[in-house]
Amino acid sequence: MASIIKINNISRTYQVGTEKIYALSDISLEIFKNEYVALMGSSGSGKSTLMNVLGCLDTPSGGEYFLNNINVAKMTDNELAEIRNRQIGFVFQSFNLLPRSTALENVALPLIYSGVSKSDREARAAEALASVGLNDRMTHKPNELSGGQRQRVAVARALVTNPSIILADEPTGNLDSKTSDEIMELFADIHRRGNTVILVTHEEDIARNAHRIVRLKDGLVESDTSNPNFNSKTTSLK
Repeated sequence: MASIIKINNISRTYQVGTEKIYALSDISLEIFKNEYVALMGSSGSGKSTLMNVLGCLDTPSGGEYFLNNINVAKMTDNELAEIRNRQIGFVFQSFNLLPRSTALENVALPLIYSGVSKSDREARAAEALASVGLNDRMTHKPNELSGGQRQRVAVARALVTNPSIILADEPTGNLDSKTSDEIMELFADIHRRGNTVILVTHEEDIARNAHRIVRLKDGLVESDTSNPNFNSKTTSLK
């Protein structure tokens, strides 16, 4: 199986006054194409720092990071931005939608940076919204949508560039339990379509949706195990 992410001896340090803080310490990890991985850990475990490194939002202090066989650890900010836009779709807890833009405009936004024409942007954004069950909400603005619908817009925006990886940071943190279940079924459906999904969470019941769970503690990988409770459902969203 081909690896999509491979990190070797990654560290991330921060200087706080005279003290050096190790957010990540010598981490090595490999994630394969079409895996569904949960990164777990309590506050301060290093999972958010690792997510930022994997998402090319931050650069490691040491070590190597290969994304689709490209060493991105030493890239410039502009090079990382280009990689992010082409390879990674992000879904955040707070949705990060533009309040004055419609669902269609929000989803089409990443395509502007790729130089896609307006007609193609709108067609691809409409297709992405339809794929998450929002073909009847394209002209609605965020304040006209429920929390679950706003997160679906965020998922559609992550999908619109056809990325290699979907990286979701606490994607159900602002949702009730019923809506959380619906969003997690959406991620399961995305995984079934062939995407690699990396889910960052501190909740055990959310992590159980992944087939592999990597637990971090004090900047180190504490465990990396297959999820015995993982059930790859065969039904798709309607």
